[in-house]
Amino acid sequence: MATVPSKLYSDDVSLLMVLMDANPFFWNSVKSNYLFSDFLTHVLAFLNSIFLLNQFNKVVVIATGYNSCDYIFDSAALHGQNQRAESLLQKLEDFLDKDESLCRENSVNGPSVSLLSGSLSMALCYIQRVFRSGPFHPQPRILCLHGSPDGPGQYVAIMNSIFSAQRLMVPIDSCVIGGQHSAFLQQASYITGGVYLKPQLLDGLFQYLATVFATDLNSRAILQLPKPVGVDFRASCFCHKNTIDMGFICSVCLSIFCEHQKKCSTCGSVFGQSQAHNSSGPDQKRNTF
Repeated sequence: MATVPSKLYSDDVSLLMVLMDANPFFWNSVKSNYLFSDFLTHVLAFLNSIFLLNQFNKVVVIATGYNSCDYIFDSAALHGQNQRAESLLQKLEDFLDKDESLCRENSVNGPSVSLLSGSLSMALCYIQRVFRSGPFHPQPRILCLHGSPDGPGQYVAIMNSIFSAQRLMVPIDSCVIGGQHSAFLQQASYITGGVYLKPQLLDGLFQYLATVFATDLNSRAILQLPKPVGVDFRASCFCHKNTIDMGFICSVCLSIFCEHQKKCSTCGSVFGQSQAHNSSGPDQKRNTF
């Protein structure tokens, strides 16, 4: 995959955007097998390894909760190295308190998915500001540390973010720590040229992060990184937000529906009657167009 030609200082300087899943509902569901404190220990060690690889590397961490997402760490805003862990942990604690208070105010109905679409949008906005700050900048990439299940209601927003990252030539790496694979992140890594990985042993999470996701984009060309075995390209319908294998597509705006609609809810186009409705009996031949 081609990268942004202008770089800061040298070819191996990176801007790493880390999207960390801090959904309290997800971590409460897996606390018997893996604690959030253990996860943080591995992530902090991984972030320190990024700075050890190159002192000019930049790291930004975005916490992804159930109701909100926010920046909790920006290495460019810190003046001392000793402030990294303390600043991140303090802002993370404030974010968790804020997200839990929003959960109490708004009753939780349905699956407890994280606001991945919001954190992806915030990461791309930050990268866009870096691009516009001047002709010289590090190579940006996004790393999603995600565990919550996919939210079909965020399908459109997530796909828009994926295509925006593809246009900006920003790879999206994915490290899934949940029990199931993420179809959204599989598509994100495949489309943008990133790496998708689901570690088998979370106790060795730091080893996975350090060996797969710590390398800069130029070094990836000479490394044997994990290849996608199978990507789930199924889409979510716009009407019921369900994952479907077959459906109806609007020829104007490409909206997807699981059932035949008289009118597109996205662009307002009026649809004709489907062949299934035109057939009066099972023996009647279908018209060929």
